[in-house]
Amino acid sequence: MKNRLFALIGALTVPTAVVVGLQVGSVSVDGQTQDTTAWGHPNLEGIWLDVYATPLERDPALGDREFTTAEERAERDQARMGSAGRDRRVTRGSQQDVAGAYNAVYTSVKPAGPRTSLVVDPPNGRIPSLTEEARREDEIQREWRLMLLRNTETCQYEAPACEGGTYGPPSPNRYDVTPFYNTSRMNRHDGPEDQSTYDRCIAGSTPDFVGFRRIIQGEDSIAFAYDTGQGQGFQRVIYLSGNHPPSQIRLRHGDSRGYWEGETLVIETTNFSPKFTFRPGRPFSGAESGANRMLTERYRRIDENTLDYEVTIADPTIWTASWTVRQELKRQDDQENRIYYEPRCHEGNYGLPALLIGARLEEQEFAAGRGPDPFSLDTATDFGGGVQ
Repeated sequence: MKNRLFALIGALTVPTAVVVGLQVGSVSVDGQTQDTTAWGHPNLEGIWLDVYATPLERDPALGDREFTTAEERAERDQARMGSAGRDRRVTRGSQQDVAGAYNAVYTSVKPAGPRTSLVVDPPNGRIPSLTEEARREDEIQREWRLMLLRNTETCQYEAPACEGGTYGPPSPNRYDVTPFYNTSRMNRHDGPEDQSTYDRCIAGSTPDFVGFRRIIQGEDSIAFAYDTGQGQGFQRVIYLSGNHPPSQIRLRHGDSRGYWEGETLVIETTNFSPKFTFRPGRPFSGAESGANRMLTERYRRIDENTLDYEVTIADPTIWTASWTVRQELKRQDDQENRIYYEPRCHEGNYGLPALLIGARLEEQEFAAGRGPDPFSLDTATDFGGGVQ
């Protein structure tokens, strides 16, 4: 088992030849994908993607309606294709202009999907309400981030990002240690921990509803390689035997154990780190799901090119009830949609030192009377030119 596991992990980090060795007996033969692997399990291998743009939560006005009409999908597609955001330019050469042009390279537009939401349970397609504990944690983070924005134009002009905050001189608490583990952008640059996980090239969370995923099957374990965009990504290894480690062992993407339930792969994941949290659709980290998160994922092959994916997410410290997402994943061409076995994000790896050096230079300029107070510049929200 040990040697087989090393081979599987190696497939995520070394040349493709190793991957080919793993796939013998489970990839295409004469152009046709086999139904089972060499070990008799249903064959789920390949690169898979949800090819539709579907809201995570349903518009409350739609009630319990699960599907959209063709007319509604056409209207959504037309509205998104005509959005000014993709090609919008601001002052040429400005920080916001350069950042926008950079991000536009990676922008693509998916067609509207048939479902009104990814959330299928509860039946209203909405994520359940937060617990009292989660709301308290939300408030702590909100007040901290507003404190760092109080001397910026964002608060001076009462922009939405400063809702609930006030404009005034920099807070004397702005250099304090954060009362939470930071995962999103905030208006301070004292060290790497002040930057978002995207800036630090450690983006991505489990479960992922957006990016590509490559599935590689072994006899007693299954590897998932995720590409979440702009060179970011992560890997998971699902063991098909054994128990979860002791509760004090916490991992960024949790510990996953899988088993076959007929033709369905069931994956149960626990032991998440409270640092790397999960809370979709939030403008900032907030009281996100971490240490008490439990996932139950199900993969079932519908036909040669379609996987049914369902995940139930539970965290009694964050949500008042569990909730379930369902997606239909389509097979992608292996040559045109290559997923690298090691994430190739470099901005944080090489650019983060430069970002921090730049922050120190701005502080020196301000101290010498030649520049603005760095705390008066909003680098955390769209209002100040920060990149989300």
